[in-house]
Amino acid sequence: MTSTVTPDGRTIGDVLLEVKNITLRFGGVEAIKNISFDVREGEIRAIIGPNGAGKSSMLNVINGFYHPQEGEIFFHGRKRNAMKPSQIARQGIARTFQNIALFKGMNTLDNIMTGCFTHMKTSLLEQAIWWGRAEREEYVYREKVEHIIDFLEIQAIRKTPVGALPYGLQKRVELARALAAEPKLLLLDEPMAGMNVEEKEDMCRFILDVNAEFGTTTVLIEHDMGVVMDISDRVVVLDYGRKIGDGVPDEVRSNQEVIDAYLGVAHD
Repeated sequence: MTSTVTPDGRTIGDVLLEVKNITLRFGGVEAIKNISFDVREGEIRAIIGPNGAGKSSMLNVINGFYHPQEGEIFFHGRKRNAMKPSQIARQGIARTFQNIALFKGMNTLDNIMTGCFTHMKTSLLEQAIWWGRAEREEYVYREKVEHIIDFLEIQAIRKTPVGALPYGLQKRVELARALAAEPKLLLLDEPMAGMNVEEKEDMCRFILDVNAEFGTTTVLIEHDMGVVMDISDRVVVLDYGRKIGDGVPDEVRSNQEVIDAYLGVAHD
């Protein structure tokens, strides 16, 4: 077992997730071309690249929305067979989406509670009756959800329908719902898209705090390079479905192919 300690005192452990030689095709189009990288336990791992580079497709492969034609995925050192997203969620992988996927007519608390359903043992009938075991189980998860609400500082909107919330707060509620699933691996698809500077600063702080307090391993897609370079332990760079860079932020920042493809010039 190997581990390293980051400059801010966090511990990065062994490989938690490994994708090996992944290729994903849609008809004759290769969205992902023979990509390999790993994610170590406790780290914040960024995936960057221009629009259409294959970033969201890669997250969809990791959490089972897409099944690649070639390659293998290992989680906790075990090869993973083709599984449904619900099965992968029960293994400990949760995500947020590029386009917010909340129940707009439900309030914040109820939206976050849906993240617990993956782990609930009672049947739908028991939950509908809400008696005995179902009642006790809900109280346990309700306490966990209330802790998340306090942690993300959204106490004031607990009973507010999420459809009435500003965009930045909806993003925070979606993060809360993902955390309610108690993930070992958290996938964040553009968590700061559409936010103003203050909202981005808040989200950066929460991502770092989640990693520090809960030890949650995080993979995020983000276009704001300042954010990526500030909070990521390692960065993988995609371009037209190919991997063109992989390393710590300083290595990626100085990679000429990355500069040409993304950081330094316009990309059609």
